[in-house]
Amino acid sequence: MIPRYTRPVMGRIWEQENRYRQWLKVELAVVESMAQLGQIPAQAAQEIADKADFDVERIDEIEHEVRHDVIAFLTSVAEHVGDSARYIHLGLTSSDILDTSLALLLREAADILLDDIQVLLEVLKRRAFEHRDTVMIGRSHGIHAEPITFGLKLALWYAEMDRNRQRLRRAQETISVGKISGAVGTYANVDPEVEQLACGQLGLKPASISTQIIQRDRHAEYFSTLAIVASSIEKIAIEIRHLQRTEVLEAEEYFAKEQKGSSSMPHKRNPIGSENLSGLARLVRSNAMAAMENIPLWHERDISHSSVERVVAPDSTILLDFMLHRLTNLLDRLVVYEERRKANLESTGGLFFSQLVLLALTEGGLDRDEAYRLIQRNAMAVWNEGGSFKDRLVADPEIMEYFSKGELEKLFDLNYFLKHVDTIFAQVFEQEM
Repeated sequence: MIPRYTRPVMGRIWEQENRYRQWLKVELAVVESMAQLGQIPAQAAQEIADKADFDVERIDEIEHEVRHDVIAFLTSVAEHVGDSARYIHLGLTSSDILDTSLALLLREAADILLDDIQVLLEVLKRRAFEHRDTVMIGRSHGIHAEPITFGLKLALWYAEMDRNRQRLRRAQETISVGKISGAVGTYANVDPEVEQLACGQLGLKPASISTQIIQRDRHAEYFSTLAIVASSIEKIAIEIRHLQRTEVLEAEEYFAKEQKGSSSMPHKRNPIGSENLSGLARLVRSNAMAAMENIPLWHERDISHSSVERVVAPDSTILLDFMLHRLTNLLDRLVVYEERRKANLESTGGLFFSQLVLLALTEGGLDRDEAYRLIQRNAMAVWNEGGSFKDRLVADPEIMEYFSKGELEKLFDLNYFLKHVDTIFAQVFEQEM
């Protein structure tokens, strides 16, 4: 059983205490780098490392007066450090700290999301093998097409979520970039070597070029990736919602003994988890659009992106963390009704064999358009009146000119559609079957 989603670890990343802690980590990396290069006294750097700290309430108090969060933060740190604080933030601009620390925060968030996806993949794989041979009707345009297995559907979701894992790794690498290059990115008051050393200490790549900020195409790629993952989640959620419809009921979200489905109708068992995921996906996608709007800023920087990121960074990562947990639990406990699948499969009287008969007729020498016309005529009669497709064909003399009854019977073999299931599983899961 997958553990329930409790206190969100992701949420703690975005709390003020951790955000300021990352700011301090960047400032200390810069101080240490400057000391290594002999640009500030080693003794002062050591004192800063030993004493540097901050108080969140004090920062709030100072910010209320100065109306600048980084200045308030630096003032609080200076109160802990003393005289050596004059070497902190030397030659830097606020965005050197804000953007570099944001990279640390987004990287940490991506680590959590990657762990979430890994757990989801494990559940998808287990349930795919569990239902590898659970036959169901495949649907196109919502209409019965040809048979598949529920395991194939789960394997498809696995493959897509594995691609999402790869996308997120790439996005994490794209965002793991820092800048310590000053007010407009020219290194006028800070040595480029400081940036190289400081970013190296933080496990980040230095931006090859920046303005006052790291360019926001990187962030847009990151949040767009989160939106793609959210959309894949919704894709699965919508399928579950369809499969839980009363008329279909081939799968259903787990419904606890004391759970209530409706305030007015005691019989209701609604796919509320999946519907919730569909709604949340809309938020993550809209946040990605906001991140794209942040790419075109004025000249070397304006501040319009800042307010957006204060919302979309925590919201998108927290939402997606929750969504991945919810989907994992939903799939782990998903109830599958194999008898209902069988009944739905048989409900059209075997119409899904129509392509097999079409192929057999054309291979027997009949013109394809003529073969299609003959088969469609019988198929539509079954569609409108019910009955057995095979029996209709047997009763059609034009069809039976090309088959013996025994030959036609052999075409109605369900296993024909499933003969490559093991091959597909091997392709998806990369293992010997």
